[in-house]
Amino acid sequence: MVEILVLYYSRSGATAELARQVCRGVESAGASARLRTVPRVSAENEGPARPVPASGAPYARLEDLAETQGLLLGSPTRFGNMAAPLKHFLDGTGSLWLSGTLAGKPAGVFTSTQTLHGGQETTLVSMMLPLLHHGMYLVGLPYTERALNETRSGGTPYGASHVSAPESAPVLTDAEKSLAQALGRRVAAVAAQLFRG
Repeated sequence: MVEILVLYYSRSGATAELARQVCRGVESAGASARLRTVPRVSAENEGPARPVPASGAPYARLEDLAETQGLLLGSPTRFGNMAAPLKHFLDGTGSLWLSGTLAGKPAGVFTSTQTLHGGQETTLVSMMLPLLHHGMYLVGLPYTERALNETRSGGTPYGASHVSAPESAPVLTDAEKSLAQALGRRVAAVAAQLFRG
């Protein structure tokens, strides 16, 4: 069975909720989703994180990237860029780049912001850059996805997204859920075509 890594970082829970919707899409396409997160980092302490987080998805390892046939990468926006913990993890993938481990695998990206103009598309593009360097095939959302034409909140052709009001619980709109699931289905379908056929 094709297995897709859904790797994300989340602080308020919105990106984590998007990741769960992406997993639903992956599984609806007949693939298996491997949900992983990354630990926080800080300028004061870059010591090792506990091997198992107190709650939520397990921490990602480089083996997760190597063992799966596709990747869905998610981060909240930080001034139009991916969050530092996800960037820190990706910066540690040099050995996979040297061996070409990720080359030829499909990948998609997703994000969440607190405001409509919080930098969703630039954050999605910032996550695509290291994936291009790894030789991955990028998968987006075409306008044939009806929800992309109807959304009044998150959702872009670059990838799935969510807009949440500051200091509110992460509640995805129906369109945001639909687009996150569609992204998961699309990456899983591409992986199945590449690795089964």
